[in-house]
Amino acid sequence: MEFFLVILLLLAIIGLASFINHLLPYIPVPLIQIALGVLLAALPLGIHISMEPELFFVLFIAPLLFHDGKNVSRQALWKLRKPILLLALGLVFVTVFAVGYLIHWLIPSIPLPAAFALAAILSPTDIVAVGAISSRVKIPKTIMHVLEGEGLMNDASGLVAFKFAVAATVTGTFSLAEASWSFVVIAIGGLLGGAILASLIIRLKVFIRRMGMEDVTIHMLIQLLTPFIIFFIVEHVHLSGILSVVAAGIVHTIYRDHDRSPAMQLQVVSQSTWTVLIYILNGLVFVLLGLQIPNVTSEIFEDPLFNNWQVSKYIVTITAALLLLRFVWISITWRWGWLQKNQPQKLSLKAISIITISGVRGAVTLAGAFTIPYVLADGSPFPERSLIIFTAAGVILVTLLLASIFLPILARSEKDHAELARKDMEQFATIRTIDAAIQSIRSLMDDSNREVAVSVISSYNQIRNRLLSGSNENLARLKEAETEIRLMALDAEAEYIERLKKEGRIDRETIYLTEEHIQRMRLAVTNRMHFRRLFLWTFLNKTLYQLLRLLLPKNQERIRKRKEKAKQIIKLKGHMAQAALHFLKEHMTIENESVYLSIIGEYNEIFMKFKVAKKSEDSLHYNRIQRELREKAFQAERDEVQDMYEEGDITIDVIRKIRKQINIREAYWMEETSISAH
Repeated sequence: MEFFLVILLLLAIIGLASFINHLLPYIPVPLIQIALGVLLAALPLGIHISMEPELFFVLFIAPLLFHDGKNVSRQALWKLRKPILLLALGLVFVTVFAVGYLIHWLIPSIPLPAAFALAAILSPTDIVAVGAISSRVKIPKTIMHVLEGEGLMNDASGLVAFKFAVAATVTGTFSLAEASWSFVVIAIGGLLGGAILASLIIRLKVFIRRMGMEDVTIHMLIQLLTPFIIFFIVEHVHLSGILSVVAAGIVHTIYRDHDRSPAMQLQVVSQSTWTVLIYILNGLVFVLLGLQIPNVTSEIFEDPLFNNWQVSKYIVTITAALLLLRFVWISITWRWGWLQKNQPQKLSLKAISIITISGVRGAVTLAGAFTIPYVLADGSPFPERSLIIFTAAGVILVTLLLASIFLPILARSEKDHAELARKDMEQFATIRTIDAAIQSIRSLMDDSNREVAVSVISSYNQIRNRLLSGSNENLARLKEAETEIRLMALDAEAEYIERLKKEGRIDRETIYLTEEHIQRMRLAVTNRMHFRRLFLWTFLNKTLYQLLRLLLPKNQERIRKRKEKAKQIIKLKGHMAQAALHFLKEHMTIENESVYLSIIGEYNEIFMKFKVAKKSEDSLHYNRIQRELREKAFQAERDEVQDMYEEGDITIDVIRKIRKQINIREAYWMEETSISAH
């Protein structure tokens, strides 16, 4: 029960951190979560959660990296493979030797192998921390792809180097040839193992689907268990579990992109579930990091053998060395693969600085440091174990603070340019997919489905108009044009009622009800706030009337008359909509077609609604035609966005976002259709 309460408390802290970030958006969520973790550990509540590295890696790192592997751009990884490998492999090993010698020189009480171990565990950057900060800063896409690729790969290289350095410290022996060969085997074996196991799990899911088991919960359970199972199996055979879950995530993405029969409901549930899970795991990582800091710092600050000021200088010096080495390495190696051959220009100083400051250390560093054994092979204590862990924690905090302060400053102009370019590309792609959908419906339009087709086209035109409106000024102009046309259509309805009144074909009560309806619609067009108040008042009146009907004795004659009046009003509203449609079609031109079509579609929906209310067969026929046209339109959108991607007009990130928008609109439409059908 106590453990359960602690878990609830940690989850509450994650929610509190998001609330604080909403009030103080300039402070990154990871720093708030760490601070709340430190505060929780400092309170006299007796809460102590020990860091178990093996459990930490399988419980947190495995699903987080699996999710990142699923969402990382494969094209970007391959295109930027040289700079990623130079950072993930080259920089890691240079850091181990250069910073290792610096640590040994700076702190002679730490033997050289142990100094290499500390440098190795400080070499991996934390993709989780970088992602959390970049969500606020919006780092340019190319740089972000490099950082993501580095974060996915350098955990394995850093941890392998760390294990060999620790082994050398414990046993006193080290073989460079053996270490190099082991690294190759562990890395390649982890990648292959993850890919093979992921393929087997995918085959299992396909087999289950072929058996007719389309239950979303079963498939979602398999998907959630995948990273834990793969990480555990691969680590059990002493290969890289980290690289295995990254490879598994990429394999799952490849299968998803080539799956011709994706389950829409599974995609929606999967997206929602992983969003919540990653949010919780990210938060727990940093809260647990904060919980460990008081215990780590107390061992050093309370030990009389250590000078607190001197230890703080060690942390600042090592952090400066890591960042300086990273800056120099990027500046030098850009000529050997940082850019593509058709891009000979030099990396800007700002871009190099962004990549340098983004080298944040995080939970992997601290978890790895906790795996340092307490004793050596001869039974003596591991040299300066507490100081090594304290230094690792200090470097994590300093790099997080530096990134939080300087990244917004460095990425400001880059961010604006990149965000603007991405939005322009996204708008361009969305408009093209909408045009493709409209064109597909027009190609299928004939006399039998014209009314339904116009209705579907109008819904697409509304989306298109919103996108093309662009600025607030254009949006205001579009709304003004729509308002004017709607008022003219309502005037056409009023003229129709006036004509019926002059011809004596309508009674006084019906005249009153229809004129009241037209007046309400004019209020809806010209004064939304007034209309909402009127709508609320009408709703309350109807509710009160229904209650009175339940309480008062029933009058069958009155009920019969009201039903007849309701049928008469429904028929009349259909004719009113027809009159408005006739007016709109007469006044529509090529210049105003897009705005007119949107309003025509709305009136056509009203007309068809009252028309199909007469017969259930008509309603079923209308829904069937609409479903067929909608399905063709959604498929045309998907085909168009795939063509744009193959032609190189849009990036993988944009195609994913557009596909997601199409899936969401289709899911909402299917939901509305199922509700209306019942």
